[in-house]
Parts: sequence; C-alpha cells; structure tokens
Amino acid sequence: MTVAFLTRKRRRAAVALGAVSAGLLVLSACDKPSPVATVTVGSSSVNSEAACYDEDGLADKEITACLNKKAGQSISADISDKIRFGVDPEVAEKGWTIFLNGTNAEPEPFKKTYRTIPASAFFASQMGESTDKTQVAIVETNADNKKVVGIWSFELKKQD
Repeated sequence: MTVAFLTRKRRRAAVALGAVSAGLLVLSACDKPSPVATVTVGSSSVNSEAACYDEDGLADKEITACLNKKAGQSISADISDKIRFGVDPEVAEKGWTIFLNGTNAEPEPFKKTYRTIPASAFFASQMGESTDKTQVAIVETNADNKKVVGIWSFELKKQD
C-alpha cells in the first residue's frame, strides 16, 4: 500500500488556494455597499454610506422617513468657512441635490462629484433668528431625475 504524500511546497499551495476560494465564496454572499458621500470643513471631514438606498428607487414613505431621520454624522463650521460636498462618481453621473431640513434647496440636480458652498448659506436667519444647526441631506436621483435612489444625512453645527 502506497500513500501519496504532498511535498511541503504543494501543501502550502493547496492551503493558499483553499483560503482564496473560501474568501471569494464569502465575498460573493455580500451585498454591494452603497456609495459614500463626504462633507469637509477646513481640514475636518465626515463621510457616510447612504442612510437610505435602493437602486430601483425609494418609496415616498421611505424618502420622508429618511429625510426626517436624525443625521448620523455631524461637523462644525464657522460662518466664514466653506463647506465642501463630495460624492462618488456614480452618484454624480445620475445627479444629486442638497436638501436643508427636509426641503429641496435647489431646482436642478448637480452632476459633478464635488462642490463648495459658503457656510453662511446654511446658517442664514429664519424669521430674524439665525440657526445653530442645520440638517443637510444629499439626495441622489436616478438618471431621468424621477426617482430618489439614495439619501445621505449630515448635521452642520455653527461654531461659536
């Protein structure tokens, strides 16, 4: 009776092949992560995956709930700062808009990955009083701008 023994080199190769195969199997079971949005003020930045995301479009109830949900990330800004917003290229390709406190703040979707807006625009006075916090949402639409695909929420806090 003869038993075939693998050499040390072949045994390592077989173990490595098995580990790679197991890793690929695990990765194939994962969902694709949603794109990331980033808000930067000076040298500070926060980023997040979407609070709500569905490539086929979100239902109206989901949109309302997501826009009213407390922001996951917050960042502080002085009124004289510039706030930079960045999105993944696939988000920019479809188009994205900024919502302030749940209300659309611009008429047309923006189709670039990066934009800068003065902080004063987010802390403007409302009925004579300035605001110290603003809920900012980045809202992605599908290519024909008819359905909301993703929402990222951030809170901007006014620095004293």
